[in-house]
Amino acid sequence: MVAELRIPLIFALLLKWLLCWDIADAAEPAPGPAVPVVVATAHVEDEVPRAFAPATIVSRADARLSAEVAGPIRWIAEPGAEVAGGDVIARLDTARIVLSVRDNEAAVKRLDANVALLRTQRDRLRTLAAQNIASRNQIDEAESRLAMAEQELEQARVARDRARLELARATVRAPFAGQVAERLRTTGEFVAVGDPLVRLVDTRSVEAVARAPLAAAASLARGQSVRVLDDAREANSRIRSVVPVGDERSRMLEVRVALAPDTWPIGAAVRVELPNGPMRRAITVPRDAVVLRQGAAYVFRVGAGDKAERISVRPGTGRRDLVEVAGDLAAGDRIVVRGAERLQPGQRVTIQRSDGDVLAERKGPSSRAS
Repeated sequence: MVAELRIPLIFALLLKWLLCWDIADAAEPAPGPAVPVVVATAHVEDEVPRAFAPATIVSRADARLSAEVAGPIRWIAEPGAEVAGGDVIARLDTARIVLSVRDNEAAVKRLDANVALLRTQRDRLRTLAAQNIASRNQIDEAESRLAMAEQELEQARVARDRARLELARATVRAPFAGQVAERLRTTGEFVAVGDPLVRLVDTRSVEAVARAPLAAAASLARGQSVRVLDDAREANSRIRSVVPVGDERSRMLEVRVALAPDTWPIGAAVRVELPNGPMRRAITVPRDAVVLRQGAAYVFRVGAGDKAERISVRPGTGRRDLVEVAGDLAAGDRIVVRGAERLQPGQRVTIQRSDGDVLAERKGPSSRAS
């Protein structure tokens, strides 16, 4: 009977010992090896809130050149042709205009001869009047005929000059240097006054035209530094002008950003990072320090005893290699930049490199040598 009671008692004691051993083992895990990491220091910087605005690359000189006279086209520049200011880009048939010029020149000569005759007659009458041979009425009549003839001569000269102007405008010239982007008519077509002939674009003078909300108008000013970027490249530039007139439908205003030639082709879609509020102080860390997993963002801070502390953050705007973060961080905190992906909260770390090495690594070997 006693033996039968001892067996369950021994089994219960053994089970209790095993459970206690499992709990103690879970509460005090065996320390693992320290993880080597690279750290950087969190900084406090004066930051201006920024927002991305859609933009389009345009030319500052983009014109559809039209015919100023009517007539058939005899020659027109090919698409893609590069022209300088004043170069010929189209010629219209001038046969009809040349005849008009000749007709008006002949009219001017005829009326000029008539004016000369009437002037001679008036002068003769004045001489006779001085000898009391001609009357004053005859002189007044001669003066009137001369004045009307002079007006007819002037009208003929205007008609002649107009014909000469049409002759000159039958040759269409480029008002600025650029490239023929599109040919809207072809050789042999008859065009009326005002019909477009070619689209001429100055590909060396480009800018980005962005649309910003009216609420950001107070934060925008000429000369401010901005970034222009797309999925493949980015460029730093400055605001050339802000048009302080908002569209009543979209509630957006126009911002123009100057760009260097050949940065983007005309018509490309880009984004412009524009100031979107007053300057404020913010904590910034390297972009590589922010870990994004399953919709959460966090960084690892090296705390007391060189143990990793996981800090939830909310990323903000970024510039260059830094990004603004909001969270339980302070200036001077050591933030893990390399090695955060394999860290666990409370794990010990070994610091291999810090700020200076990280910056030198990003700038490249030439920067470290200097």
